[in-house]
Amino acid sequence: MLSKLPVLLALCSFAANAGQFVLFDVTFNYTKEDADNSKPSKSHYYVKGDRLNPNRPTDWTSPIDYRNGTVHIRAEVLEKPPGGEKTTWTLCYIPNKGQGNGYGCTGTRLYTEPGVYELDVPMTSFWQNEGIVWTEGIKQMDLVIKDSSGGSGHAHKRADHEKFFPTKMRIIMVQVSKGATYDPALVPGSTR
Repeated sequence: MLSKLPVLLALCSFAANAGQFVLFDVTFNYTKEDADNSKPSKSHYYVKGDRLNPNRPTDWTSPIDYRNGTVHIRAEVLEKPPGGEKTTWTLCYIPNKGQGNGYGCTGTRLYTEPGVYELDVPMTSFWQNEGIVWTEGIKQMDLVIKDSSGGSGHAHKRADHEKFFPTKMRIIMVQVSKGATYDPALVPGSTR
C-alpha cells in the first residue's frame, strides 16, 4: 500500500489543478510608437506562439468544461503616466475556428493608477463569446489598450495620448472550469 501512495498523491494533485490553467502571463512595456506600429491593428499587443500556454486544451468543452466556467483576469499596472486617466485593456480570444464575427472579447477593470486590478468574468457573458468555436481551441490573444469610452476608444487615437503612454503591464488570464473556484497558487507573485 505504501508504494501506491506517491501515485495517489500525484493523482490528487492533478485533480486539484485540473479545474484551472494559466492561458498566459505576460509582462511588457508599451509605448505610443508600439501602438502606432502594431500590425495588423493599432493599439494592439499580440500574445501568440509560445507566449500562450502550450498545454492549453484544444477542446474547451470536454473533458473539462472551461467554456462554461470563468476567466480570472489579473492586470498589474506597473507603470502609468500620472493624471488619473481611466484606462482598460480589451482582451480578445482569437480562435482556430470562428463563426459570426470570428472572435470574442472581455477586458480588464478600468484603472487610473499603478496597482493590481482583478476580475472574474463568466465565459458566456463577454462580447461575442459565441463567435468562437470552443471545441477547436484558441490560437492567440489580442490585447487592446483603450480609454473608458467603450469599444472604439483606442488609446493611440487620443489627442492626449501622453495620458496612456508609456505604460508597463503584467496581464495574466487564468481559465477556471465550470464549478471550480479560482486558486491564486498558480500565479507567481499573486497575494490574493
